[in-house]
Amino acid sequence: MSGELGVLNALDVAKTQLYHFTTIVIAGMGFFTDAYDLFCISLVTKLLGRIYYTEPNPTRPGTLPPSAQSAVTGVALVGTLAGQLFFGWLGDKLGRKKVYGLTLILMVVCSVGSGLSFGSSPKSVMATLCFFRFWLGFGIGGDYPLSATIMSEYANKKTRGAFIAAVFAMQGFGILGGGIVALIVASIFDHKYKVPTFEENPATSLLVPQFDYVWRLILMFGALPAALTYYWRMKMPETARYTALVAKNAKQAAADMSKVLQVELEVEEEKVQKMTSDKRNSYGLFSKQFAARHGLALFGTCSTWFLLDIAFYSQNLFQKDIFSAIGWIPPAKEMNAIHEVYKIARAQTLIALCSTVPGYWFTVAFIDHMGRFAIQMMGFFFMTVFMFGLAIPYDHWSKEENRIGFVVMYSLTFFFSNFGPNAATFVVPAEIFPARLRSTCHGISAAAGKAGAIVGAFGFLYAAQSKDPTKTDKGYPTGIGIKNSLIMLGVINFVGMLCTLLVPESKGKSLEELSGENEGEGAEATEQEGPRFENVA
Repeated sequence: MSGELGVLNALDVAKTQLYHFTTIVIAGMGFFTDAYDLFCISLVTKLLGRIYYTEPNPTRPGTLPPSAQSAVTGVALVGTLAGQLFFGWLGDKLGRKKVYGLTLILMVVCSVGSGLSFGSSPKSVMATLCFFRFWLGFGIGGDYPLSATIMSEYANKKTRGAFIAAVFAMQGFGILGGGIVALIVASIFDHKYKVPTFEENPATSLLVPQFDYVWRLILMFGALPAALTYYWRMKMPETARYTALVAKNAKQAAADMSKVLQVELEVEEEKVQKMTSDKRNSYGLFSKQFAARHGLALFGTCSTWFLLDIAFYSQNLFQKDIFSAIGWIPPAKEMNAIHEVYKIARAQTLIALCSTVPGYWFTVAFIDHMGRFAIQMMGFFFMTVFMFGLAIPYDHWSKEENRIGFVVMYSLTFFFSNFGPNAATFVVPAEIFPARLRSTCHGISAAAGKAGAIVGAFGFLYAAQSKDPTKTDKGYPTGIGIKNSLIMLGVINFVGMLCTLLVPESKGKSLEELSGENEGEGAEATEQEGPRFENVA
């Protein structure tokens, strides 16, 4: 189009180069850390219960009280939600690069702090752990909008979806990495301290003082990958789209991208001034213009991410409870504390290796061919099918001879969440909103997702408890059971399919074409049309 900036067009049509892969690695290692830190807590909550909440002369291993379980599991999600909103807004105000290093520092410090949680009583240990995990989540929250926005603004339009999805796919390796680290640490301590099961000797099974190091080491390892990428994050130039369209510095944008692309780019001061001074491109987030042009799309990205994360985080954070319920993980009394960590980590690692990680990379491979809309709709559909397939004949799956079938079906829900809405909900908000609001809108969409994660984490914790009062975890009221909880998740996934109809397709278009930031006829047409729904028709 006539109004398109040369520097932005150069990025849109650039061949895939080394800087694309460098950006994927730099941004992706942040997401590796995000996933590791968010999900590794599920590997150690049962160990925390054994260490800090075992009563004298116990009849069964100690467990975290409901309030402590809820806090330890959910506080990082609350912090993430707050961080997504705050850093998303800050990324549009100060620039992507300035804020990017701050989130990483916060993640490194708080990962270490989580493992150093101190106190003279169980309550004080849990309180300090929750303090550090809240601020850890706050830093993780900033990584969502900033990583997605940076990658979308660096990528060419032909393979932009694959590049953004590749950054997000590092989340799968983070979940896998958490399981592997837990397996290694548990194996080392099991080899050194050979202790009996709880049934054989309750006191020795639980109260080896050195076991307290296990959960601390697992949590602190999350600081390492984040620390390794800090230097490279600080070397990255600001994105040309922020520099040109938000900071209005055409000279700096051309200079930065000339180095990145290794070509000479013209400084287009007049064109930048014309684009950024156009009243059609100066509306705010809470304006009628934004509501008319992007309101439905923002509702679509928020609602689908919210619904997806209810199911996704319920599955990830509480898969240990589901596997225990079907007997894939033995009863706690038949293991010592370290064996329990090992078996939970083994289950998570197998699920991640066989379904979670492949699902992410199927999205990377196909998103620019199938489109975002098709992948998201397909994923929600199959998640619905497999959830109902697990839930309706749940009594059949709970029998010992059918447990392998249950695990296969359960794994397929993970596969299609990642080869589906979990990746697509991350990609689309980084593409369809204007540069000056892109990070903010992605942060809002991601925060809606984390609101869903909180609903899933807290709701499933209670809902999944047995209807039989004698079979609930200590301190919990009766719930609706695993079967009915899975039915609820199936319904939620079906509603996610319906909300996907509000999300515009962004495949193969420039960011300025999608947001209407190009001047001239393209901008006018976009303003009149609002969100594009040609994918639905």
